[in-house]
Amino acid sequence: MKLLALLTALAVSVAPAFAADAAKKHILLLAGRPSHGPGEHEHNAGVLLLKKCLDESGLPVETTAHLNAEPPSAEELAQADTILFYADGGGGHPLLKGDLLAQVEKEMKRGAGFVCLHYGVEFPKEKGGPQALDWMGGFFEANWSVNPHWVADFKELPKHAISNGVKPFSTNDEWYFHMRFAGADKGQLTHVLTAIAPDSTMARKDGPHEGNPAVREEVAAKKPQTTAWAFVRTDGGRGFGFTGGHFHKGWGSDDQRKLVLNAIVWTAKGEVPTDGVPSKVSEADLAANLDKKGR
Repeated sequence: MKLLALLTALAVSVAPAFAADAAKKHILLLAGRPSHGPGEHEHNAGVLLLKKCLDESGLPVETTAHLNAEPPSAEELAQADTILFYADGGGGHPLLKGDLLAQVEKEMKRGAGFVCLHYGVEFPKEKGGPQALDWMGGFFEANWSVNPHWVADFKELPKHAISNGVKPFSTNDEWYFHMRFAGADKGQLTHVLTAIAPDSTMARKDGPHEGNPAVREEVAAKKPQTTAWAFVRTDGGRGFGFTGGHFHKGWGSDDQRKLVLNAIVWTAKGEVPTDGVPSKVSEADLAANLDKKGR
């Protein structure tokens, strides 16, 4: 009887720990290789900063990060509630290396979330683009989307969990816009960040990233342009695209950082606090883990 009582007590004490671990949302953060100059496209430092913020948030989350385009294991992918890419995109996107696209597609079918930041939202329209439409509701398509540097003034945000605790803000970044978006048949799209792009964004000649007649017409008409969006797939899976993040210093903006942290938790189907995911970032935090790129 004493042995039975001891085993029962042990089971009762261990059960909450297992339950707490099972309730945790597993977040997989994938950083691309270094590119651009110092303070730009700091994928490794950016991912580690987001990881630090999530780890210190007090929320029931568990994070795993891979740097320098190192691929995750099949076990990590299978466990992930959401998968984030912060990397150079286009034909060199890490998702398109090896069989990672097929592996991630398997996880999307079970309802995992999908997040891409900055250049990571760009995919070739023949490979990666169709999947991005299905998984996060939009992507940067060459000869349709554009990548100018400009000051975007986000004057209001929609009522959405991703907007919790986020105030209107304005930053100078390489805010891509004129994304290729999915139709309503693929899911529900929410335009999270929108701003009117100034005429200066169309100062360059037409090109795969610079301009085209369709986007020039919209800018001239002062049509608000979307730079971040949320997507709920028809199967319930969630996606988020964010076109800012060219400059590492942008993560020092409390509102920009909170928006992305909220989105990560939301895509993992976690509960976003009413005031948003809490985080504090110091100058030392921003200076940590930067790639050695010279001057």
